[in-house]
Amino acid sequence: MSGRSLARSLFPILVALTLLVGGCVAPAPTAAPAAAPTTAPAAAPAAAEPTTAPAAAPAADVTSITFWHAMSGSREKVVNEMAESFNALHPDMKVEPQLIGSYAETLTKALAAYKTGSPPTIVQVYEVGTRTMLDSDAVIPVYTMDKGEVNWDEVVQPIMKYYSVEGKLSCMPFNSSTAMLYYNKDMFAAAGLDPEKPPATWAEVEAVSKTLMEAGVAQGGFSMGWPAWIFEQEFALHDQLYADNDNGRAGLATKILFNTDFGVKLLTEWQRMAKEGVLVYGGREYSANDPFLAGQFGMLFQSTSSLGGIIKAAQFKVGTAYLPRLDGFDGVGNSVIGGGCNWVMKGATEAQQKVAWEFLKYTFTPERSVIWHKGTGYFPTSLTAYEDLKKEGWFEAEPNHATAFNQILGGADTPAATGVVLGDFVQIRDITGAAIEEVVVNFVDPKQALTKAETETNQVLSDYAQMHPQQ
Repeated sequence: MSGRSLARSLFPILVALTLLVGGCVAPAPTAAPAAAPTTAPAAAPAAAEPTTAPAAAPAADVTSITFWHAMSGSREKVVNEMAESFNALHPDMKVEPQLIGSYAETLTKALAAYKTGSPPTIVQVYEVGTRTMLDSDAVIPVYTMDKGEVNWDEVVQPIMKYYSVEGKLSCMPFNSSTAMLYYNKDMFAAAGLDPEKPPATWAEVEAVSKTLMEAGVAQGGFSMGWPAWIFEQEFALHDQLYADNDNGRAGLATKILFNTDFGVKLLTEWQRMAKEGVLVYGGREYSANDPFLAGQFGMLFQSTSSLGGIIKAAQFKVGTAYLPRLDGFDGVGNSVIGGGCNWVMKGATEAQQKVAWEFLKYTFTPERSVIWHKGTGYFPTSLTAYEDLKKEGWFEAEPNHATAFNQILGGADTPAATGVVLGDFVQIRDITGAAIEEVVVNFVDPKQALTKAETETNQVLSDYAQMHPQQ
């Protein structure tokens, strides 16, 4: 048989064999096979995958917001961790914290960004910016975002009272603090003083300072952080109004009241101690912390927000105490809060507002409130968190953290003790700070310095009232 004839005779057989073999191969499945593959089971998933799987959810599925804040140093790390923790719990949401600068810079830049159409979604604003934010028309009040999810009775009362307007919160309390006395227990002991008995009056502050200096353990007696704020605190502590209209709570404040017998007396005391070298001027914010830690003086009036950093950095035993009282004035008020509140700014999309509200609720949970307090020294804003800390024994183990709580929760409930709210308070505090510098650095007559500051401040309040006539 020829080759061509043989090929023709074998072709039908080859076709049949091909069909027979093909019938034994399973068709490509439309769904994942029930059994795992026989090779590389760890790398091959049970379900069929696209050729190139995305590493993360598409950007369109994640709603991002910016959170502008002024928490520098160790506090920034706690803020970043908080955002990271929130983002991990909400894969479709992303909070991007950004350190902008000082409190004043953060407030100013946020309002400027709003005017140019590029504001952050959330901005942290310190307490002196409260009236400015309320009147800015740039914010979405948080109480309007709440659909019954937050029990506002959970907010620590002094914090709630400061930020409330007509019983409602327009911002979410975040980093609340107060001022207190820090002192060097080792230095007290070396000078023959009882380290468990800090001074309770300004006269005692002066006496203790002189003892430290005469014993040669300190160059000076004490310094202050935020002296203008300490000045305000003393008014509240003695139940002295700082401005008219019940400290700006019964209506827009139009007149400042710090140029009184109390204000002049307090600055006169500070000036005398500055001339004696007892009071060491330390700038307007946190600059006095380092020389205190270096042992240049034995006492420091500073925000509770510095507590964590001071305890970690100190090479001595740190004590804390209440703010001192001024002899001759019997009014009983209370120390008031400082720190900041988180505001939601207009310009955010509905999806961004949802993320912002979820994040604000998250920062207020007892668990996060406890972490925030331990990491920074700021108050936990939640009463449940405060109770949890007490049950844990935190305040017994860390009595310095208890000082501020006991101080702020133990005073009177009056307009003066609640704290002052002023239009353009940032500028007013700057004016007051300059007056204090004139008194304790350049030794200008206290009455003269306060009269000048009063004139300038009342002009600021008048200008503000003209810009906001509806208030």
